[in-house]
Amino acid sequence: MRSRDALIGATLDLIENHGFTSVNVSSVAAAAGVSRQTVYSIFGSREELVSQSVIAVATEVMDVLTAAAAATDTACAYVVELLVACRRELLGRPALLALLRAEQQNPLFDAGMIGRALPVARTHLAPLLERNPALSPDYDSLLELITRLALSVVVFDSERTRSDEDLRRFLTRWLEPLLS
Repeated sequence: MRSRDALIGATLDLIENHGFTSVNVSSVAAAAGVSRQTVYSIFGSREELVSQSVIAVATEVMDVLTAAAAATDTACAYVVELLVACRRELLGRPALLALLRAEQQNPLFDAGMIGRALPVARTHLAPLLERNPALSPDYDSLLELITRLALSVVVFDSERTRSDEDLRRFLTRWLEPLLS
């Protein structure tokens, strides 16, 4: 288990500091202080190594996001807290932030990104309907809108929304009419 964790850590460090193109079995093995054979015996391939590394950090982040949004009462507050926590977590985890940069060999940021993101959004935004059942007829459109909004909040920084509180006010102003 220690080798697996070391390999995941080394993979995330390489992604964070040098992008996805820097991740290969040799570089990860060297960074983790293990043999290439160890990498292959634990993960089987470079693709599985990258996938499992991203899943490990994404799972941690999803737990934080779920907890941040769970304490809300309204659909608008749920989305606002989810997006504020999402930005804070992604900006605090450079390896995940690297997933949002268009780059060769980036396993996430490609033409199919939204299609893969929507099922994840569906899972995490399900509490919207508990908070406001009237949103049901437009739920699929809302999922896509909020997913695209979440990506833009992380990728496109702005002086106007730099702090969590500023972002919270901005999102609430524009989402409240939509989600009430």
